[in-house]
Amino acid sequence: MDAYTKAFKQFEDTGSMPTMQFVRLPSDHTRGTTPGAPTPKAMVADNDLAVGRLVDQVSHSKFWKDTAIFVVEDDAQAGPDHVDGHRTEALVISPYTQTAKVDSTFYSTVSMLRTMELITGVPPLTQFDASAIPMLNAFTNNPNQTPFSALIPAQSLTETNTTSAPLAAQSAKMDFSDVDLNNENTLNKAIWQSVKGANSPMPLRPGQAPTTP
Repeated sequence: MDAYTKAFKQFEDTGSMPTMQFVRLPSDHTRGTTPGAPTPKAMVADNDLAVGRLVDQVSHSKFWKDTAIFVVEDDAQAGPDHVDGHRTEALVISPYTQTAKVDSTFYSTVSMLRTMELITGVPPLTQFDASAIPMLNAFTNNPNQTPFSALIPAQSLTETNTTSAPLAAQSAKMDFSDVDLNNENTLNKAIWQSVKGANSPMPLRPGQAPTTP
């Protein structure tokens, strides 16, 4: 986010910004429960703060009036939550999405892509995004230009894993030099149990059969 802040400052100085940008904020991948590394809670909070800073910066700029920010979790299919393994968060942030409501329409990641295509005038890339449901229900015709100010998370950003953390030994052997290099089931379990407790069973992913203890 610090790097993007510098780039965005150049956009403001020139008065011009690229029509489409992709910003990757990678801390949500975490380092599992590797001893000495930031805890999953700390890394996710750091990532949340980065998202808040991005929205803060854009919403206080001249570009806010005609900008939409789409936020989705990477590898959402690999990290089930406590309600349903098919579900993940999807945020659309713009003056035209300030409805103070949750849009519960059944969208997919391709729906997000289709929405971005419609906004930018790019034709569908495949039959899948051509037939995807656009996120129209998330938008309103009455824009709210109020800017957003980022909040500092209550969660400590410097909290670190101890050697007694769940699956600490397994996490210590993992390769975090890049994304998707480790066994996702083991990493997901380490993250889940570090938050929910060492004896907390992790929810099943879509299509995953329960295992016998």
